[in-house]
Amino acid sequence: MTNVSEIKQKTKQIIKKHKSNKSALIAVLQDIQEAFNYLPKEALKTAASVMNVPMSRVYEAATFYTAFSLKPRGKHVVKICKGTACHVRGASALQDKFERTLCIKPGETTPDGKFSLETVNCVGACALGPVVVINTDYHGQVTMNKVDKIIKKINEEGAQQ
Repeated sequence: MTNVSEIKQKTKQIIKKHKSNKSALIAVLQDIQEAFNYLPKEALKTAASVMNVPMSRVYEAATFYTAFSLKPRGKHVVKICKGTACHVRGASALQDKFERTLCIKPGETTPDGKFSLETVNCVGACALGPVVVINTDYHGQVTMNKVDKIIKKINEEGAQQ
């Protein structure tokens, strides 16, 4: 777990990279989320203070964009595309399979902090549907059997580290 001073320090480094430019707020928030896998409250407060931006503006940006999360998420964020092309190709059944396999619902994180499950409206890879995005890796034409293989591979990779 990252402590408050580490969050503040990392946030200040990110802001410095963007030269404390107020117009870079979204980019700063993206980098903070990449660093922590969500937007910690202390990071938002630090960004507001260091960038001289009202906290209300920082919070507004953080809550407006659905790509941002204010809740801690698992190490591996599983996003199931629910767009039309993926829906007609079985995305709902895949969602059920992920829910049963991980024992969580969309918006939840496994107790060990390893996985979070989310649904998204469209990931823009309709020809590959149904699509599941895990962190930044796109998995196309996902089947029930592929769900088990994907989870198994991630668990094996984690055991080796």
